[in-house]
Parts: sequence; structure tokens; C-alpha cells
Amino acid sequence: MVALGANLVIAVAKTIGGLLAGSPALLSEAAHSVADSLNEVFLLAALRRSRRPADSRHPFGYGKERFFWSLLAAVGIFVMGGCFSVFQGFHALASGSEESYDGYVAGLAVLGVALVSEGASLLRALHQVRGQGGSGGLRDPALRTVVAEDGTAVLGVTLAIAGMALHMVTGQVLWEALASFGIGALLMYVAFWLGRDAREQLIGRAAGAESSDRIRALLEAQPEIDSVEALLTMELGLDSALVAARVDLVPGLDSEQVEEIAVRIKRSIAHVVPEAHQIFLDVTDARAARRARQAERREGAAKSPAVTGERGGA
Repeated sequence: MVALGANLVIAVAKTIGGLLAGSPALLSEAAHSVADSLNEVFLLAALRRSRRPADSRHPFGYGKERFFWSLLAAVGIFVMGGCFSVFQGFHALASGSEESYDGYVAGLAVLGVALVSEGASLLRALHQVRGQGGSGGLRDPALRTVVAEDGTAVLGVTLAIAGMALHMVTGQVLWEALASFGIGALLMYVAFWLGRDAREQLIGRAAGAESSDRIRALLEAQPEIDSVEALLTMELGLDSALVAARVDLVPGLDSEQVEEIAVRIKRSIAHVVPEAHQIFLDVTDARAARRARQAERREGAAKSPAVTGERGGA
């Protein structure tokens, strides 16, 4: 909410200042702020929609809504911010013959105010990150996007100020064009970084290695489990994960004992990894499965010479 309020005010000021001064660097920063404002709306929608409870249509809940809207925010940063800034750089080079500095002082003042506001928003976001456990707080895609946007905004405003000041001192519009290119490249990189992370989470990224190690250690410590054949995890949301384990139990257990063991293990996993909201145990006979695979391989090996001979004869 702090970032949205700051970006809306700054976007209006930058747009007015950029149009009055005709500064490509300032207009690039205006596009940057407009993109950031739209992205904050996306992220607020993500926070609200991801909290909906599970239903019959989405039995695992709506936690991945955060990842989807974060991906849209990354696309918005790339298109509205990065591409427009690069366009402004080329436009400045193409129409740089006429030099006019009318409104540049007001434009620099706007950027100075923007630098203070963006810096305050960045400090607020970093304080929230620390409140959520330092770097662990950046697991939240909404907060991670806000931090990335505010950090990029501070760097972008600094580039715009430098470009406008050098343009006024040297009379060369090239400096503002370079500032626009720099802002565009910075936004494209941040968009790629955020989009790549959101893509991995949407596809189905595994839970953290630490959580997986704790679950595997817990399973292997159970006296009734002979071996852990497979352990699969997937993030369902910010604080929700799916756990599926294929285990081979020791011989001699009846069905009632197996049921009691499964219930106890699920409770233990939920206690050790609180975000494991969906836990599935698949009890399998590992020895029988290995024998079946070996038989299949032997059968395939026995058939392969005949198949090769038939193809060679043909």
C-alpha cells in the first residue's frame, strides 16, 4: 500500500514534468512509475485472491494466485517500463538536434522528490522483509516484487538525474538517451528475474531443501520404514506445500498397524514442517518392484537382438 501510494503520486509528477521539459529520461521514469503503480494493483489482487479457502474446483487452494499475478507484474515491468524506456532513448537520439532546457529545473526537482519518496518506500519494504525473517521474507512474491521495484526505482531516478544534468552541462542529448537505455536495461533485467522465479513456482517448484531433508530424516528414522523409495514435494503457495512419499515398510505388519503408522508419520511431518498441508504416503513393496523392473529389463534385452536382426534383414 505504501509503494502504491508513492508510485501514483510520483507517476503523475514525473509525467507532467517530463511533458513540460520534453526530457526523454524523465518520461522514461514516468513510464517506470506507471508500470510500478499497475503492478501494485496486481499484487494487491494476488494477496486477496490467494487467501481464498480450497473448494471442489481447486482442492489444493488458491495459493498459486500470488505467483500468477507476480508473473503479470513482471510482464508489465518489461513492456510498460523497459520497452518504453528503450524507445525514449532512440527517440532522443533521432530528435536531438533542437536543444531546449525549459522545465529542466522543475524536472530535476521532481526527480529529487521522487528519489526521497522511492527511498522511503524501499526502506519500508526492507523493514518488512526484516520483520518476516530477513532473506526468508523474500519468499513472498508480492514483497519480493515491491523490493525489486523500489530498488530499481532508486537506481532509475539516479540515472535520470545524471542524464538530465549532463545534458544541461554538455548540451549533448546523448547523455539522456544513455540514461533511458540504462533504465530500460535495468527494468528488463528485473522483469526477467521476477518472471523466471514466478514461472518456476507456477510450474511446480519443490519445497526448500531444508524442509525436504527434515522430512526424509524423519521418515528414515521410523523403525517401521525399511527404505524411502521416493520423496516428492511441491510449493502450493507461500506457506503451503504438498508432500508425497513412497516408502517400503518392514515385513510382518498387518493392515491395522500400517494405518496407525501412516497416521503417526503424517502428524510427525506436519509438526516438523508446518507448511506441509497436504501429505500423501504410498506404501510399496520395494523388493517386488525391483524384481519386476529387472524382469522387464531382461525381457527387453532378450527381445532387442531379434528386433535388430529383423531390421538388418529388411
